Amino acid sequence: MTPALQRSSTRPTELLVTGEFAFSAADFRAIAEIAKAEAGIDLPESKATLVYSRLAKRLRSLGIATFAEYCNTVHSNDQERSSMIAALTTNVTRFFREPHHFEYLRNNILEPRAAHVRKGGRLRLWSSACSTGQEPYSMALTVLSVFPDAAELDIRILATDLNPNVVAHGKRGQYRKEELADVPQAMRSKWLEAVPGDSDSMRVSDAARSLVAFRELNLMGSWPFKGPFDAIFCRNVAIYFDHDTQGMIWGRLSNLLADDGALYIGHSERVSGSALKVLTTDGVTTYRKKSETHR
Repeated sequence: MTPALQRSSTRPTELLVTGEFAFSAADFRAIAEIAKAEAGIDLPESKATLVYSRLAKRLRSLGIATFAEYCNTVHSNDQERSSMIAALTTNVTRFFREPHHFEYLRNNILEPRAAHVRKGGRLRLWSSACSTGQEPYSMALTVLSVFPDAAELDIRILATDLNPNVVAHGKRGQYRKEELADVPQAMRSKWLEAVPGDSDSMRVSDAARSLVAFRELNLMGSWPFKGPFDAIFCRNVAIYFDHDTQGMIWGRLSNLLADDGALYIGHSERVSGSALKVLTTDGVTTYRKKSETHR
């Protein structure tokens, strides 16, 4: 049976959701406070049913009887806190999602820099919420379409996510064939390879995987790198944050962009805050950093 959302109240013991586990207003607030402090995730009370359905699986897995007990566990257990955040975030991704971003990357970032890179210049790209790896590998395949010898050049792609499980998946670089449907055939035949003993899957080739470094990273924490990046993908991440947090993230990202570098965001997102002083729109959900002389 689908859990039912109850009338909201300021009384902490009133149930927000009735179902297998009682879920009170106090339980929801405790979870929301942890999600905000840990990962910047903004959870309005209207998300109570979603929170319940995502976390009820964790209670069953751990053999915990109540949400109050679960909240105590999350407070005292770093690993479960990480698992909770992973459960609350949606890892919807696919290869070459928003294909216009990759066309722009090739035509406006990679090709104009080709001569510089071939003379020994560096090229740095960042997938800041890489999920299970489809986005950074789409970036890598786009790079290889311009630089087939990328392994011999100073080209690197950083792929980060706060969820260790999806980072591990990305590092493996293995996907079901149906997940590869949006990879152009020419790229698939050149840069993907068969998996021995598994006819339903393919693996990203060493040439592409060697370009990508996967790391765990919470965007709300410290960033142990300085950039600058020629392009940053931060798509469908800000939707989890409140307006002030969004502005802060956009500002930090823009500070790490190289002059004339590109920032790609989700289709329902808009850059706000201090970043607007240095970024200008340049296509659908694409921003370009102004050169210092034009600020």
